[in-house]
Amino acid sequence: MLASFIRPSPRGLVTALLFVALQAHAADIVSERVVVSGAVKAPLSLQVDDLRAFPAEQIASVTVTRRVDNQEVASTVRGVRLTAVLDRAAFSGTGQNDWKHTVVLATATDRYQVVFSWPELFNSDLGAGTLVVFERDGQPLAEREGRIALVSARDLRTGPRSVRWLNRLEVRTLKD
Repeated sequence: MLASFIRPSPRGLVTALLFVALQAHAADIVSERVVVSGAVKAPLSLQVDDLRAFPAEQIASVTVTRRVDNQEVASTVRGVRLTAVLDRAAFSGTGQNDWKHTVVLATATDRYQVVFSWPELFNSDLGAGTLVVFERDGQPLAEREGRIALVSARDLRTGPRSVRWLNRLEVRTLKD
């Protein structure tokens, strides 16, 4: 009789299993490193400490707004300029104009992807505001953002090209 009293309902059991599965999935998608590959001379694998170790002039902070509980909330994110990361990896294009036909594909662990053209990063104001982020409001990024994320703060709408759980930056030169 007592056993039937403490036995969880089928609905409660399903809820508990779903919660455990979601927690396991969340642990799988948290990004602990970002890999820079593709058309680069020096492929990179960077963890948060590596990003923090970039020279101070290559690290920036920007204020961004996001929706939290149906309210707009401003916060400050800190990270390395994407252009600094790409400079460290060193573009390997051999043609004089290869850079004009090059893109950077940023990919998250959940396979979300965004694209930046090389000219917009290195030949416009957008590059200075695109950060590989490792901190929000002075704290490490929460698991729901991954330990590493990407923010394009100079876009008119920042959400579509923000990447939580960032784990790959691939440089590709497009062919005709």
